[in-house]
Amino acid sequence: MFYTCGPNEAMVVSGFCRSPPLMIPGGRVFVLPCVQQLQRISLNTLTLNVKSDKVYTRHGVPISVTGIAQMKIQGQNKQMLAAACQMFMGKSEAEIAQIALETLEGHQRAIIAHLTVEEIYKDRKKFSEQVFKVASSDLVNMGISVVSYTLKDVHDDQDYLHSLGKARTAQVQKDARIGEAKNKRDAVIREAHAMQEKVSAQYKNEIDMAKAQRDYELKKAAYDIEVNTKKAESEMAYQLQVAKTKQLIEEEKMQVQVVERTQQIMLQEQEISRREKELEAKVKKPAEAERYRLEKLAEAQRLKLIMEAEAEAESIRMKGEAEAFAVEAKGRAEAEQMAKKAEAFQQYKDGAMVDMLLQQLPLMAEEISRPLCAANKVTMVSSGGGEVGAAKLSGEVLDIMVRLPEAVEKLTGVNISQVTSRTG
Repeated sequence: MFYTCGPNEAMVVSGFCRSPPLMIPGGRVFVLPCVQQLQRISLNTLTLNVKSDKVYTRHGVPISVTGIAQMKIQGQNKQMLAAACQMFMGKSEAEIAQIALETLEGHQRAIIAHLTVEEIYKDRKKFSEQVFKVASSDLVNMGISVVSYTLKDVHDDQDYLHSLGKARTAQVQKDARIGEAKNKRDAVIREAHAMQEKVSAQYKNEIDMAKAQRDYELKKAAYDIEVNTKKAESEMAYQLQVAKTKQLIEEEKMQVQVVERTQQIMLQEQEISRREKELEAKVKKPAEAERYRLEKLAEAQRLKLIMEAEAEAESIRMKGEAEAFAVEAKGRAEAEQMAKKAEAFQQYKDGAMVDMLLQQLPLMAEEISRPLCAANKVTMVSSGGGEVGAAKLSGEVLDIMVRLPEAVEKLTGVNISQVTSRTG
């Protein structure tokens, strides 16, 4: 289970797998239920009102001192946090504050006992630094750091401090009266000196005024002469400057005219350049573009014709290769067929010849009957007896049968009479 805490407190996890305990000042931690324990300790700043009533000083004068201390448990220092956890774990902020208060009050009483009333009253800063130093060295072992300590009040019930105040007040009043008398005396003396100085200053002022008037008149006359001279020189310089200015104006006008003429020439040159570019863009560029287009078209047409010719040649070559392959395959098939027939003839001899003869009989019959098929008309003539015509027809048929073996031998190269006599 996850637990979290703010920056003003610390969590301590102890138990299973937590030896020594895990301390987390401001953050989060995972705690195993039943086998681990989570405890919290406050890191808030504690304000302590340290009162030491009727403490005897070094001279035996009882006084009461009140100081204000700010302290807290230091969470950033692991050793101090561990010490604070060991001493204050499970205690409330009030209990922790009470322990620190008693410790700080004890140190305050010890320091008061070693000082006089005057040392405490007059040098409060030194007293505060001593208490802060001694208390810090002791409380740091408890894990507590003293943030600040200030002496708030010092008083007593014996009017000791009041008596010291009366003596000081009387001395101050005495010094005040003496100072007042001295101031009055010094005021009268300073007044007389002031009157004397006033008269002297008045006479001196009148003399200085007369001298100033004289110097003014002399200087004024000299200044008038110098002014008139400067005025005349100024007028002459003015005339000269006017002439120079007119000359400069004329020169500037000429320069402006030269610049204007230069600008006109530049504008004319730019116009000529623009017209040349316009002519080039409207006439030359289109002509070059058309020429380029026609060249590219001619080049494309030439490449097209070349590619068509190459394709046609490749087609013819592939077609010739295919026909040659077909002829070669056909020849190989016929040769294999003839070889197989030769093997068959060799094996079966007369039987194979008879089989071939039977296969060739339709062709022989066609060859024999071709003369009859070529006859357009057959006329049978009889003188009255049918024997003569029949005898003529039988003679023709007999003649065909006689010629049949010769035709078979001519077509097949086989002698039918020899084959029939062997096969019986």
